[in-house]
Amino acid sequence: MSTLQPQGDKLKKAVKWISEKRKQTPDINLAGLVNDASFQFDLSPKDSEFLLRFVKNDNHQNPA
Repeated sequence: MSTLQPQGDKLKKAVKWISEKRKQTPDINLAGLVNDASFQFDLSPKDSEFLLRFVKNDNHQNPA
């Protein structure tokens, strides 16, 4: 079974940053959070799209 893995240092930092934000505010808007991370970490549009898919599929962080 393959899993999505972020590639690149900026993208890995963005994933970590989003993870911390989600711990602080579990019901935070993911699209807005990804947008903020994209600007903060200077991500390309392709990386931003990946990041949004990654966090939407990462439900183990915030169990229902």
